[in-house]
Amino acid sequence: MKRTLFFVAAILLIATPAHLAAQAAASVDAQPSTNPTQQTILLKEREGLDDLKAGNLDGFAALTADDALFVDSAGPATKAQVMKNVVNFHLTDYTIENVQFLQLSPTSGLIQYKITESGSSHGHDFTAKALISSIWTQRDGKWLCTFSQETTTH
Repeated sequence: MKRTLFFVAAILLIATPAHLAAQAAASVDAQPSTNPTQQTILLKEREGLDDLKAGNLDGFAALTADDALFVDSAGPATKAQVMKNVVNFHLTDYTIENVQFLQLSPTSGLIQYKITESGSSHGHDFTAKALISSIWTQRDGKWLCTFSQETTTH
């Protein structure tokens, strides 16, 4: 189950409606960032989580680079492994807080945040808290998650 939770929070990703942009800026930090790369990456993270809430696995997969690498307490995983694990995963609620951002280049950045989430995984209800770090890169005009790491907290 931990592997599934990690993969759910890790892969998150691509284009989002304007109301999510306003929600992200208003609800995450006391002082919203004016860095457009940070805003875009945070919106992509939220879009991936919203895809999982809606059961849109194709949308979730489209936000993840084919060569992406994910790491959690169970070890590393590929995109294919993550997609296999999220088939039996349903996210019902999540909150993101304490967002931090590091610009890596004009077309990439690392976002780190705390997530509190609930849902069901393989027929079992869960509530979890974790620290997420994800690297997003713009490739051919599309933002993709290329790396994600999850550390479960208490």
